[in-house]
Amino acid sequence: MRASRFVEQLPTLCTARLRLRAFELRDAPDVQRLAGDHAIADTTLNVPHPYPDGAAEKWISTHTAAFESGEGATFAVVLRQEETLAGVVGIKFELRFDSAEMGYWIGRSFWGRGYCTEAAGAVLDYAFGDLELNRVHASHILRNPASGRVMQKLGMTREGLRREHVKKWEKYEDLADYGILRREWRDRKRSTG
Repeated sequence: MRASRFVEQLPTLCTARLRLRAFELRDAPDVQRLAGDHAIADTTLNVPHPYPDGAAEKWISTHTAAFESGEGATFAVVLRQEETLAGVVGIKFELRFDSAEMGYWIGRSFWGRGYCTEAAGAVLDYAFGDLELNRVHASHILRNPASGRVMQKLGMTREGLRREHVKKWEKYEDLADYGILRREWRDRKRSTG
């Protein structure tokens, strides 16, 4: 991927119900409250529990430099009507290969409403449309099938299972791997209108 594909600032992406925007320091208390839920930390690899004071501010402060360097893009998932933070979707770029890894979490009080699929779909549109990536992949802890259903709804193909690949809270966990290619995304967009 050529760096010229990047704009200077993280763009804002809009869907029917959501606005995906850059995080701001004022989001930190909501990040700490949402990510601090044991149910979120339990099935995500990089969310600590308990969620320490100051961690949200530190995490948010890394986003601009990561985007400017072509390392990744992290979007706050905000409900458009209420302007309420619901979660996060991010992608880490592998510029040599025109690919990225996607990750996400949605606060428990927002589960079951399709927000994660809607937000991750907007990020796929951005990755394949604006950035012209060739591939996006994601993985989930196997005992979190809801995350896998999001990947399936996005048209991602299950590509494998890495047995006991990671360790979460002193327990080895299996990871299910999914991926989608730009041509598959394009064909899916054409077929769904």
